[in-house]
Amino acid sequence: MELHRGGREGILTLLVAGLGLIAAWALVWRDGGPLLAFVGLVLVMLALALAARAHFARQREERAGLQAFLLMADDPAACFMTDAAGHVILRNLAAESRFGTGIRSLHDALGGHVLHPAELLLRLQGAADAAGAACEDVPGHGQVLRLTVHRAGRDNYFWRADEIALPKDGPVIADRVDRPPAVAVGSDLEEVPVAIMTFGPDGVMRIANHAARELMWRGDIRAAMFHDLFEGLGRPVSEWLADVVAGRHPGGSEVLRVRGEEERFLQITLRRHVESGRPGALAILNDATRLKTMEAQFAQSQKMQAIGQLAGGIAHDFNNLLTAISGHCDLLLLRHGREDSDFADLEQIRQNANRAASLVGQLLAFSRKQTLNPEVLDPEDVLADLTHLLNRLMVDKVDLVLAHLGREAGRRLGHIRADKRQVEQVLINLVVNARDAMPEGGDIRIETEPVTLAEDLKRDRATVPAGDYTVIRVVDHGIGIPDHQLRQIFEPFFTTKRVGEGTGLGLSMAYGIVKQSGGFIFVDSMVGQGTTFSLYFPVFEGLDQAPVAEPKRVAAKQGEGVILLVEDEASVRAFASRALSLRGYTVLEAATAEEALAKLEDRSLHVDLFVTDVVMPGMDGPAWVRRAHLERPGVKVVFMSGYAEDGLAEDQARVPNSVFLPKPFSLNDLTSTVQGLLS
Repeated sequence: MELHRGGREGILTLLVAGLGLIAAWALVWRDGGPLLAFVGLVLVMLALALAARAHFARQREERAGLQAFLLMADDPAACFMTDAAGHVILRNLAAESRFGTGIRSLHDALGGHVLHPAELLLRLQGAADAAGAACEDVPGHGQVLRLTVHRAGRDNYFWRADEIALPKDGPVIADRVDRPPAVAVGSDLEEVPVAIMTFGPDGVMRIANHAARELMWRGDIRAAMFHDLFEGLGRPVSEWLADVVAGRHPGGSEVLRVRGEEERFLQITLRRHVESGRPGALAILNDATRLKTMEAQFAQSQKMQAIGQLAGGIAHDFNNLLTAISGHCDLLLLRHGREDSDFADLEQIRQNANRAASLVGQLLAFSRKQTLNPEVLDPEDVLADLTHLLNRLMVDKVDLVLAHLGREAGRRLGHIRADKRQVEQVLINLVVNARDAMPEGGDIRIETEPVTLAEDLKRDRATVPAGDYTVIRVVDHGIGIPDHQLRQIFEPFFTTKRVGEGTGLGLSMAYGIVKQSGGFIFVDSMVGQGTTFSLYFPVFEGLDQAPVAEPKRVAAKQGEGVILLVEDEASVRAFASRALSLRGYTVLEAATAEEALAKLEDRSLHVDLFVTDVVMPGMDGPAWVRRAHLERPGVKVVFMSGYAEDGLAEDQARVPNSVFLPKPFSLNDLTSTVQGLLS
């Protein structure tokens, strides 16, 4: 920062005058006597006081001008402080960026923009001396240089140079007649194609350009406060604004909600801004509703994925327990006939284990990791068989209606490829929900329709590719679902029913089954009018597969087969080992893949079959089997898993002579699978 040289000259003049007066007083004292010397001393003191007063008054003026300039340090426009001759005393960063750091006078800075800069500066300085401030627009090529000057002391001036782009349809309009006096429409910003607002330290909106008014109020002109427009920082937004204006916060971008609109968000970029000596804040507005929606969808998808992984992991571990329970129950049943008193208890254990397995299947369906047995289905046949069961689920005043909409036009439904049992489970859940949504009674319609999409269908964050689809709808005229609940309708454990009337897993399970089958599920609902669930299944383009006759199995002889059993769950391994030993096989056990490979290092050991779990600590099932096949390429494999076969399909395809056995499995399931491979 540079001190005004007029200030230095003032101090020097004061010192010289003081020394001269002291010298004169000394002469008077020597030649004129004490009285005359005293009068001279008083005059000297008076002169010094007047000179000091003038000097400090000038300093106060210069400090006031300097403080005013410091307020403009962050101004985006070029700002200068000069003396009366136009020499630059101070300049802000914008001035250095625009005109360079070597500018010593305002004449040099304006020389490339103004034809006669000296004449312009003198004229504006004269006007500022008379009125305190002056402003003049200097036209240029495609823009206007607006030069503003303010008095900043007796001999100093504060200058501000704004470059204003000319609108295509005419010159810059300095003011608008149709705006209310409470709202300023800045001529500098009016035609800028970016939504811009400026606010004072108290939050009062000063300027809202055309783009901002279109974004906020569809072109209306309004007076507003910052905190009345936006919310959502976790603290009062007015505090954020005040911190930015005061320089306590550098500003930056925040996503705020438009007050009074739950689903509308704006990204507000706030910076300190000074105009005509008045500090404030400049806000740039961008519509962030779509960005915020995508962020919420991403967070929701992460939450669903995490819950799905948790459900799948629990189901996997529980399947191991059920395999051990039902397996050992089967072993006990081998030693107890129907006449035995314990037979009924053992049968009850086995049946409840099977019921538990169906519940685990629902968890796996939600996480899309259940084992499906897809087959080519005719939807009309499936619904014809299922209707008898669905009618028994109806209550008084609720009737079930089945309608095939394509028949009237002579169009038949295309075949689909899905697990019949799972599709039936989805439809049962939807029909039961529809029944419960109509306490006053009515008709539940199951509609089918062949649909051809000429282009992709985009809705509910999903894209249905163009093609042929078989659509099944479940329609009710019940109480409907509110909009805010529709977004959560497929979430696990979310239910619109009262406490104790629903688990919240039915629709999430239906969603998982449909998605795993390659289909799509959508819901439309209006409160008081009813709900429609639409299932889109792609039409199966392949040939109908005739059921393949199972090959005739030949029982393996006692002790002829050697099996390497690899299972990390001790209870499952114990059951499988006993079951296979009872069938006459020689069983070698290993708790890990590494232990199995260590056993196979014995080249004299002959193994006919690997029975291995898929998911194990350390090396997984397919990995160790591929390594073992390098030395023993002919050994067949049975993969066991509590997860879906889909997760194994790619790895299993690279393992020849392998089959998949889903958990939980019974004693007969295990032995028949092994016997089928070894026969």
